[in-house]
Amino acid sequence: MQPAFATIPTRTEQQAMDWSLVLISQGIEAVIERGAEANAWQLIVHSPDYPRALHAIRQYRKENARHIWRQELPWTALIFDWRCLVPLIFFTVLFAVESFRHIPLSGAGRMHNDAVLSGEWWRVITAVTLHGDLAHLVANVTSGLLLLGLAMGAYGPGIAMFGSFLAGIGGNLAGLALYPRDHLGLGASGMVMGALGLLAAQWLVLLRHGLTPRQFAVRGALSGSLLLVLLGFSPKENVDVLAHVAGFASGFAIGGILALLPQRMRQSGWLDTTALLATVAMVGGAWWVATRAA
Repeated sequence: MQPAFATIPTRTEQQAMDWSLVLISQGIEAVIERGAEANAWQLIVHSPDYPRALHAIRQYRKENARHIWRQELPWTALIFDWRCLVPLIFFTVLFAVESFRHIPLSGAGRMHNDAVLSGEWWRVITAVTLHGDLAHLVANVTSGLLLLGLAMGAYGPGIAMFGSFLAGIGGNLAGLALYPRDHLGLGASGMVMGALGLLAAQWLVLLRHGLTPRQFAVRGALSGSLLLVLLGFSPKENVDVLAHVAGFASGFAIGGILALLPQRMRQSGWLDTTALLATVAMVGGAWWVATRAA
């Protein structure tokens, strides 16, 4: 005969109290009880509720772990995800390797229309990760820190990173189609603008779930202001405006596609993980081919 009650062990009394609140929020009755050993605590639940209680606690722990990297920006209702530092550190490492180790990564990986049209397809991907000088790197890292962090907070780190990289590739493909064969290019500007496009497109998702005037105003002002800064106030004459515009448009289109997906699919861990693995495979594979062909 199945026992009427089941126990869920906890490490501390505080953890038992936190988990009991989680279970109560899910309509599961739980009693906190001291265990047989010293400083041991446990939750007592009805046996039929035991599987559901374990699932609720696992979800709570999963969400709580994410909060280590995520934080809400005051007065904006925007979530910032510090995992955006990973691709930015990767860009910095590549720049340092090329600058201090004198390894000609740009020669093998920068966007060169004639080379791409001759079969060196990987350049449309590797060029997103390269920078011409320190000022170029700093500009993209600082703007990318904000925009990628907000995009990851809105969509998840894997989805935002994959979508932003695709947008950067979209910027390079636009240059391939519209610039002459001798055109050269590199940099993460298209990717950064793609992250901005993802943020601008998030209002399409929010419209389906009740976009408040405050949310609309914050996102609209953020997107418009940053777009104006990145396109209109750049001090350099050689800024690739086409890559910026195409990157933004690609990011907005990707965000629009994501808006059409069911909410459960957008927020599922497997989709975010798959997108993250796809990004690593795409960038890593392109650089592996580039170094083999160099």
